[in-house]
Amino acid sequence: MSREILLLVDALAREKNVSREVVFGALESALASAMKKRFKEDADIRVSIDRDSGSHEGFRRWLVVPDEAGLQEPDKQEMYSDAREAVPNIQVGEYIEEPLEPIEFGRIGAQAAKQAILQKIRDAEREQVLNDFLERGETIVSGTVKRMDKGDAIIETGKIEARLPRSEMIPKENMRVGDRVRAYVLRIDHAARGQQVILSRTSPEFIRQLFENEVPEIEQGLLEIKAAARDPGVRAKIAVVAYDKRIDPIGTCVGMRGSRVTAVRNELGGEQVDIVLWSEDPAQFVIGALAPANVESIVVDEDKHAMDVVVDEENLPKAIGAKGQNVRLASELTGWQINIMTPEESQNRQEVERSALRGTFMSKLDVDEEVADILIDEGFTGLEEIAYVPMQELLEIEAFDEDTINELRTRARNALLTEAIAQEERIETAQDLLELEGMTPELAASLAERKVHTRDDLAELSTDELAEISGLDESQASELIMRARAHWFDEEK
Repeated sequence: MSREILLLVDALAREKNVSREVVFGALESALASAMKKRFKEDADIRVSIDRDSGSHEGFRRWLVVPDEAGLQEPDKQEMYSDAREAVPNIQVGEYIEEPLEPIEFGRIGAQAAKQAILQKIRDAEREQVLNDFLERGETIVSGTVKRMDKGDAIIETGKIEARLPRSEMIPKENMRVGDRVRAYVLRIDHAARGQQVILSRTSPEFIRQLFENEVPEIEQGLLEIKAAARDPGVRAKIAVVAYDKRIDPIGTCVGMRGSRVTAVRNELGGEQVDIVLWSEDPAQFVIGALAPANVESIVVDEDKHAMDVVVDEENLPKAIGAKGQNVRLASELTGWQINIMTPEESQNRQEVERSALRGTFMSKLDVDEEVADILIDEGFTGLEEIAYVPMQELLEIEAFDEDTINELRTRARNALLTEAIAQEERIETAQDLLELEGMTPELAASLAERKVHTRDDLAELSTDELAEISGLDESQASELIMRARAHWFDEEK
């Protein structure tokens, strides 16, 4: 038997062009599976084959686990305290082993072992082919549709079979067996038994890579695509920047008579492509991303990472686009939340904000409406600015003398101190909330001000209520509420 094993290993290693170690490993696994059939329980079996003589030994083994962890798999584990009685110097994570009688293979057993070995070798071959593919670093692959599987296309590309899921195909795109296909390598699914390479034709990265293939200046480092956003099969936006002043980035991507952009569009089923200039200035970038709409004015809110963009009635449909497509793509491209509004809507919002700020100044500083309006007109947007901006800036306000300014600063600082003390008191009453992951002291204080002091109080809120109170988006608000409710389910268990 020992000699037969060595001959089998050598023959399979030559035939399948894999290392002897791969074959030995497969054979050990097959022998272990055969030995395991002796046991009714789920035993852990290890087989070791001597690489020189071909003789083999089998062992049943138990993993040593900490006493406090308990036995999760009694047939395969041993408590540390019990294991030490048998092997005094054994450590957690090591194995206790018990020798097994060698197994004798008949003709049927040998055939079953050979099949198991061949399967292991096929797996090793597939892994080697996949590794060779990954080493080439291809981001776009071309292949032929070999077959359709539940709506997904199985693409044959060289020795690799890749999967193009229906969800990653361009809408209204009908593929048939034999069609030539190009797609972006989205990810490698190592857990899959079949096609491990997952492709995409809808990913924004696909359009970036297509342009890189069409525009040599990108590979040369003279031009870069900084961002891309897509509504697959309909419209896309890419942001480009040139690192050579002699290059027109948009014209370079369009190509002579539109040749380059047309080649990309044809690959994407006629998808309209807007090419915009990238800018370090976020406001300028957003203005470019909203093309072809013309922007009248823009207000940036750094805290909310949002911009209010004002366009006239004529440009409003262009800015928003069909079903909100243009503003949505511009938002994805720039990474900023974009709020489109008309001059009238902008004016109304400014009046509401001015009214709220006027009320704050009048109540907190104990001043009349005229003084409050002067502060607003001078550009002050909060008590902190009045309390802590340099004195010289305040002295430049012609309507106030030095005594008035000092009094305003004192009142502003006192109001801030009072609010800070009140905030601390609210936080004290909301300690239960602060134990939740994702909860901040500011949010806890804001909730406490609205009589939400405990996890139970928070758990009873709706997503809309929490979003309105906190300024979180709906998904964040929903996650926070579910964390607050988690202890309810733990108690039920």
